[in-house]
Amino acid sequence: MTISIVGCGWLGLPFGEYLIEKGSRDKGSTTTLEKLKVLENKGIQPFLIDLQSIVLNKNLSQKEVEKIDNFFKTNILYINIPPGRRNPNVLDDYPKWIDFLAKKCVEFSIKKVIFVSSTGVYPNTNGIVTEATAPKPTTDSQKAIVKAEQLLQANPHFKTTILRPAGLVGNNRIAGRWFAGKQNVKGGNVPVNLVHLEDCIGVSYAIIEQDIFGKVFNICADEHPVKGVFYPFQTKKHGFEPPTFIMEQADDFKIISNEQSKKALHYKYRWPNPMEF
Repeated sequence: MTISIVGCGWLGLPFGEYLIEKGSRDKGSTTTLEKLKVLENKGIQPFLIDLQSIVLNKNLSQKEVEKIDNFFKTNILYINIPPGRRNPNVLDDYPKWIDFLAKKCVEFSIKKVIFVSSTGVYPNTNGIVTEATAPKPTTDSQKAIVKAEQLLQANPHFKTTILRPAGLVGNNRIAGRWFAGKQNVKGGNVPVNLVHLEDCIGVSYAIIEQDIFGKVFNICADEHPVKGVFYPFQTKKHGFEPPTFIMEQADDFKIISNEQSKKALHYKYRWPNPMEF
């Protein structure tokens, strides 16, 4: 089996390494020349693909087109590229990137797609949200992600599974850094929604291994400690200056349910308690 990973960053690169350990052939895309050698050294066939340049119709040589097309000779396309919060044109640009990828799926008869989205698309309900909760994006990047989801799900030529991870932790992303040294931070009683890198990889692989496509899954740890407990603990654990929080009544929050990923995929989270991150 060949799996092509669009975006070999924090999640894409270690996921590619994991897939190779499991016996798959991997292709990986990057936008930087320096990263090509990194991918190659990991055993991932590297491709230089800058979607922004492509959708802006920058001239590509026939050789460059052929190289890009080779990336799409695959069984599964794993799309893991963030829209970019700082791009003022994200609402227009990002769906164009995804539309290009969708057209390549049709052109090369790719039947299975995994798209890494975000739980940020859900509204704050002051309660539990599930995959049945309708997205209600507020920022342009969130709106762009929802557009991308809809574009892929609506295409009848392939089946797309949408993954919506919570806040990402693991590897070089240490939660203790986020509030280190800050004082009198509001929202001390707001529950956190976080997921460890190993569980992002684990759920992604479970979908491929069990051939579960055409679904939506939240990826989030089982437990939801409140900010005022979690972040001081994590800063002390990792040697940062602890923050202080205002422990007023929680409002304007959500609790991400991971029940569907556990039941449908028979998946047991490796890091169910964020306090242990």
